[in-house]
Amino acid sequence: MTEIQVGLLAIGAGPANLALAVAIEESGNPELADQTLLLEQSPDIKWQRDLLMPWARSQVSFLKDLVTLRNPRSRFSFLNFLYEENRLDEFVNLGTFHPFRWEFSDYLQWVARSLEKVRIRYDARVQRIEPARDADGSITGWTATLAGGDTIHCRDLVVGGGRDANVPDVFAGLPADRIIHSAQYRRRIAQLPSDAPLRAVVVGGAQSAAEMFMALHDNLPNSTRTMIVRSVGPQNYQTSKFVNELFFPSFVDRFYDSPAEVREQMLDEMRLTNYAGAAPPFLDQLYTTLYQQRGLGGQRSKVRTLTEVVGARVEDDEVVLDLRDRTSGKVEPLHCDLVLLGTGFDQRMPAMVRDLADRVGLSEVSVSRCYRVDLGDSAWGAVYLQGVNEATHGIADSLISVLAHRSRDIVGDLLARRGAGETRTA
Repeated sequence: MTEIQVGLLAIGAGPANLALAVAIEESGNPELADQTLLLEQSPDIKWQRDLLMPWARSQVSFLKDLVTLRNPRSRFSFLNFLYEENRLDEFVNLGTFHPFRWEFSDYLQWVARSLEKVRIRYDARVQRIEPARDADGSITGWTATLAGGDTIHCRDLVVGGGRDANVPDVFAGLPADRIIHSAQYRRRIAQLPSDAPLRAVVVGGAQSAAEMFMALHDNLPNSTRTMIVRSVGPQNYQTSKFVNELFFPSFVDRFYDSPAEVREQMLDEMRLTNYAGAAPPFLDQLYTTLYQQRGLGGQRSKVRTLTEVVGARVEDDEVVLDLRDRTSGKVEPLHCDLVLLGTGFDQRMPAMVRDLADRVGLSEVSVSRCYRVDLGDSAWGAVYLQGVNEATHGIADSLISVLAHRSRDIVGDLLARRGAGETRTA
């Protein structure tokens, strides 16, 4: 077991903390860069690794990469990645703003390899984080304990590991081997025989559910596939240019300065821009697939709309889902072998953040405009949260759209706190 000291520890090496790492390297403060460490629980970096289907595309323009909106001249841009990898001509020839998901994942790996000062440690799963306190009780830093027993001490902490999977209560009693959340899809499907004639049910109507439903046609071609959608049907994302201005980094200020009740109303009105919809071309493809099956015969896929799951259990080695028709109220059983959940992520603060708040003694977690958790004026060590601040910073907070500017905001706050004349609270 080892024990190390760093200035800034960032948990997670996904897009958020990679964008932060780049901003730190470009900040002109080599000391901060040398003292920054990213922890990644996996052996490598992949973006949405369990939904990396070969045909899946990013829904965000490549110009909203880790750096371009903050520094268009950065060597860490997506276009420079394509140039360095001799893929720029071919990408331009595609005529699209939306790269394949695997391509953006390749870009993230390239960025990680291209960092010169900021370090990344892989296979590093954090078990717990505890505050370090001075004699008067003020927070002086943090200690992270890893799964292998190593400890890392830091002054400042950034949590950027994303939200926890949302498994609705109705499915809580199902055995783990009968249920797959979208955050586990590829690794779990790979464990099943590809020729297995399984009865698979996908729950949800947004992008992740639709992607799993379509992927099953390739991954389990002998299966029957049913998609359960509570609404009137899978719906397109809201993609008008007027609505897309809500994803501008400049909108964060307006959202943050709004009253709490207005922010809540705006989030509800913006649901179809991200959470509850799917990409229009992809829904066209899904509908066409169903149409072809009906016309050619041998239909093995169906979408049941206006239907909700009100019960789930195992009987005689079968999963039985109780489905309620919202129009008639009638409840009937559906027998299946496997349930796949496209139910998104828990909108509470991640368990790691809630645990840390308990250890610090916070009754609630609130963050500043610069994403720093309010720990009181006496705290010398800080915590920054990435990707979980929709309630205060808007729906784009969990998306790539604001990464470049958010990194600028966090780095600016870090440097301001390390400015000339700063003294540690005794």
